[in-house]
Amino acid sequence: MQSIIGIATVLICVFGGFALHGGRFEVIWQPVELMIIVGAGIGAIVLGNPRHVLREMRLQLRAVMRRERRDEEFQRQLLLLMYELLQTASGGLKALDAHVEAPHESPVFKRYPLILNEPKLLHFIVDNFRLMAMGKISAHELEGVLEQEIEAIHEELLRPSKSLARIGEAMPGFGILAAVLGIVIAMRTLSEGADAAEIAALVATAMVGTFLGVLFCYGVLDPISNRMRQLVDEEMQALEAVKVVLVTHSAGKPPLLAIDAGRRLVQLSAKPSFARLETWINALKEGRDPASIPRRRATDRLAA
Repeated sequence: MQSIIGIATVLICVFGGFALHGGRFEVIWQPVELMIIVGAGIGAIVLGNPRHVLREMRLQLRAVMRRERRDEEFQRQLLLLMYELLQTASGGLKALDAHVEAPHESPVFKRYPLILNEPKLLHFIVDNFRLMAMGKISAHELEGVLEQEIEAIHEELLRPSKSLARIGEAMPGFGILAAVLGIVIAMRTLSEGADAAEIAALVATAMVGTFLGVLFCYGVLDPISNRMRQLVDEEMQALEAVKVVLVTHSAGKPPLLAIDAGRRLVQLSAKPSFARLETWINALKEGRDPASIPRRRATDRLAA
């Protein structure tokens, strides 16, 4: 919703300013120019990216439009899931097999649906618990493996936003392309004896292409690609938190200390305090639903 409001604000201000200057909308409504620019942009995206990048781009664009946020509830589910898995692992890592082999059927994972709905994060968690269960691995070795994996995932997830940003940079060029084609038509009409008014109208139509290219670049695609990068960074924060929890646990620290180490990497807007984390864990131990604990108010978040 926020993204739709932002795009609507850009369009209303740009076209509203045009109208206030005395412009007429029928002058800038040029479907052919729009078809050339948008079609060339879409074709360039399809041409320049493999299928899996296009699929990830679609998912990230949908997340941008839906304004999906990793709020406190998401962080609560992630931290408590990690705590339960570490508690299970305290009886031996083999005890985790029933959970990590089929997470969608595990009663532990089922208590945390927001994590189950995040396939990349879910696979990262279960794959690395499997790694720990396969044999003894030091905290230093585990940290090196996880850092390389996170770096590879980060680079892969950034490809859609980078591609969209490059297409955004190319939009003024596609606008010039449409404008040049319009000028070609205007010059041909001039050679056929058209009057000055008709030529001026054709030139104005051609200049709309340049305007649309610049508008799509700076008003639409560049902000969207920037938001996609921010969403990727939020995903990486969750992976970094899981990495720190696993490495701290591998170093022999108790589950609560390992979870607190991961909590410190949570984004500031959704970061719970240690006292709140402890309240969640105590509720879990007592058999109460931690989700029933009231969420913090905005002032509480600032204070934390």
